[in-house]
Amino acid sequence: MMSINDFSFEQAVEYFGNSVSAVVVADEKADTYRALVRRGVFNDILEDKGTYVDLVHTLWFHRYEDGRKITDVYNVFIPNMGKFTGKYSKRLKLIVNDIPCLVQMSILPLEEEGQYLFLLDELDKRLHEEESETENKVSSIQNNIYVFTMAFDLVSDTTSSVALTEISNEPLNYQIKYSEWRETIKDMVPDEDRPTFMERSDPDYLRSHFKPGHVESFDLQMVNLDGIYQWVKLIFSRMETTNEDDYRFVYMVQNIHETTMQMKATLKQYEELASTDPLTKVFNHGRIEAEMRNAIEKYRKEGTSTGLMILDIDHFKNVNDHYGHAVGDTTLVNLANIIKDTFSDKNVEIGRWGGEEFAVVVYGETKDSVCELAEKLRRNIEDSTFEVIGTLTVSIGVTELRSEDKSLESWFARADHSLYTAKSEGRNRVYYE
Repeated sequence: MMSINDFSFEQAVEYFGNSVSAVVVADEKADTYRALVRRGVFNDILEDKGTYVDLVHTLWFHRYEDGRKITDVYNVFIPNMGKFTGKYSKRLKLIVNDIPCLVQMSILPLEEEGQYLFLLDELDKRLHEEESETENKVSSIQNNIYVFTMAFDLVSDTTSSVALTEISNEPLNYQIKYSEWRETIKDMVPDEDRPTFMERSDPDYLRSHFKPGHVESFDLQMVNLDGIYQWVKLIFSRMETTNEDDYRFVYMVQNIHETTMQMKATLKQYEELASTDPLTKVFNHGRIEAEMRNAIEKYRKEGTSTGLMILDIDHFKNVNDHYGHAVGDTTLVNLANIIKDTFSDKNVEIGRWGGEEFAVVVYGETKDSVCELAEKLRRNIEDSTFEVIGTLTVSIGVTELRSEDKSLESWFARADHSLYTAKSEGRNRVYYE
């Protein structure tokens, strides 16, 4: 039996060379790597030779627990992540043939700047299972709430402690100036949110708005590793130090997509409740009036031809008097459905103006076509059979928006007068003014 005192350095090197999973020599400046040793999983994920960018992409970004690949926009991280000034060690999780593998990676800088020796060793599967169980517990507690964290110094224009938790909970070997980082990140923000991001992350803004200990946050969308825009909260916090001229900050990105989408859905529900007539489910008076005013503004800006119909059920009082208000309500619901069905392929907004009176704003139609649509609606209602009461008719007043209409009042008054004329001339007809 060999004593450890008999074990030589040469034997240690030989043992290591025969047991390590992969040894790779790489040149960052020349953008190349060469695998000296490939065993086990690295026979599947590494080539004998390749580009340095591909090597970094494979080891850091290319594979996840579920086998996803990152979107191209995140490749901007690679050039700054592949530079090392000293020894670097990190545990990696790779997916090989749908099986997760835990790998210990050590990187040793060589004498020539930008050249490195990568030592990669696959760890025991039981260790991976234990770590995964621990991380799952932590993840369930934190719910991956912070997807990116970083410290930065405005005075030296540097960043540090950069962590992208979708890749790893450990800080990345990421060296970049803060000014360069802003230019990198802006491409991950949609066009409509980019001015906000650039303004609120601007060094001059941070200096003028942040006292020591001050925290600000704002919400916007940012692309994730899968290339999908998600809602996040960006948090900037100035560190409290004894030097007032020390502008050091902590920056965090909080994943708020799920809660934001839930909030938006809730707001949409309340918006619909506030805008919808509870009986007929078309717009209520306030909302259809707002749509009329919006139509006037659109006409002024774009000249979009816009028509307005005001319709009223003929002798509706008799329905309520003879059959009761419950039947009257059912009749109004059925009538609203006929209006919606008639204009289902048209650009219209429909609302209940009050009682048995409805308003329809019609976009993109000529005077003649608006009148034809009104006549079509009148016939559809006349030809329909309503529960309990049988049949009924409507009178419809029609007009179009004109340049002399300076307010909603003049436009609506003309449509209302058209309705009055239709009723005066015998009802169950369309009248245009």
